[in-house]
Amino acid sequence: MKQAQDFLKLAHEKFPDAADYDKIQKALDFATTKHSGQKRLSGEDYIIHPIAVASILINWDMDRDTVIAGLLHDVAEDTQTDLKVVEEQFGKEVALLVDGVTKISKARAGRDDITTYLPRTKDNLTKLLVAIGADVRVIIIKLADRLHNLRTLQFQPREKQLKKARESLEIFGPLADRLNMGRVRVEIEDLSFKFLAPKRYEKLKTELETRIGRSKQNLDDVKKEVSRRLAREGIKFRVDGRIKSVYSLHKKLTKHQNIDDIYDLIALRIIVDDVTTCYLVLGLLHQIYQPLPGRIKDYISRPKPNGYQSLHTTVETPEGQIVEFQIRTEQMHEYAEHGLAAAFHYNEQKLSDTYKTGGLAPLPADLRWIQDLQRAAGKLRSGEKVDFDAFKVNLFSDRIFVYTPNNDIFDLPAGSLPLDFAYQVHSEVAAKAAGFKINGKIARFDTPLKSGDVVEVITRRNVIPHVDWLNKIFTSHARAKLRAQLRKSDKSSIK
Repeated sequence: MKQAQDFLKLAHEKFPDAADYDKIQKALDFATTKHSGQKRLSGEDYIIHPIAVASILINWDMDRDTVIAGLLHDVAEDTQTDLKVVEEQFGKEVALLVDGVTKISKARAGRDDITTYLPRTKDNLTKLLVAIGADVRVIIIKLADRLHNLRTLQFQPREKQLKKARESLEIFGPLADRLNMGRVRVEIEDLSFKFLAPKRYEKLKTELETRIGRSKQNLDDVKKEVSRRLAREGIKFRVDGRIKSVYSLHKKLTKHQNIDDIYDLIALRIIVDDVTTCYLVLGLLHQIYQPLPGRIKDYISRPKPNGYQSLHTTVETPEGQIVEFQIRTEQMHEYAEHGLAAAFHYNEQKLSDTYKTGGLAPLPADLRWIQDLQRAAGKLRSGEKVDFDAFKVNLFSDRIFVYTPNNDIFDLPAGSLPLDFAYQVHSEVAAKAAGFKINGKIARFDTPLKSGDVVEVITRRNVIPHVDWLNKIFTSHARAKLRAQLRKSDKSSIK
């Protein structure tokens, strides 16, 4: 089987030690035997999936036991293999990792009602994350598992596509983001969006490709000019580009009606050796080009809560081209792309007991929620009670995902009300809002929205925005739009 051969070649490159490679090969043989005769909906042998998951984990630079657990992550659930057998063959750590992934899968099984699925899943996921918090590698394996399932989601029935895509967008995407696994988050979001809103996805993808094609020559000229200047200054660097994801563009367009107002469709990344050089490069860029006011962000001195570090600046070239630059060190770049997995990769104590139990002290990030998981997991292991109501894993509470009857997706802050949703759809739609339906039922203007809600705006021609609406709005975006409409209609004097 070609997939198995390619996997073993990759494993040999990443694990040249004979003992490590032999154990991985043994795990592949074990999984192949256990899944013998099983097929995926695509018609392929089932073993293709565990091989793909393990390959993803290798490419994330995960350790040997995590890769082995990736190969074996479905044997307990799908082949009724006793975990004791896994432990005897591959050790206690691998068995614990497989058990953790199995528990997450079992908790999600049987939940087929899409409209009520997510709140219950989130509650269960919180409890499960506590239970498996002793080793955060379980979460990373689960993300690899979900990523490959999304890559092959086209073979699933439509109902299951919607279920998996919604769950991925609302749970696994934010989870990847909290772990600062940027590349994983982007792929999860785009693949999910593609199945949830295929027409919108294709339209935005085409728009993005068209605009990138138009600006390619100008960007190449900017890249050459910057490279010449940095080389002249004797700076060691490399430059690459980042194209905005389709789902990120969709979210931006809920705030900016005109795509021309979005400056970061393409960003150029300058990667250097150290922090001092990052600031030196920022100064040089501002000598070459005119920086836009309010568009300089220092995430190095003040990292994002998930640990992301970089300098951002948006500049205008003499030809009028708007370009965003991101400046970071190699380690910052690796962490921005692969997050938690990269942090383990850079941890000199990678194979220490601290690492194996998910210890994260060396992380350059505020990831106290994982430390909370570990403390709670320790209590569970010692027989102490954990107050799940008091213990909050704040993965999802800050954002909610709401849908139109046509399955278009809108990302809103938690606490948003129906008018906030309407102003995200379109200001003119909101201005004519006579009422709302939430999940098919008439709802009041002050009804808090929840993730998974399907919201319909009922419009009438004779409706005009009213000053009282200001008390029925949560987001600053909607408030600003409403104030502008009130001023324009001259129906009220708003300071």
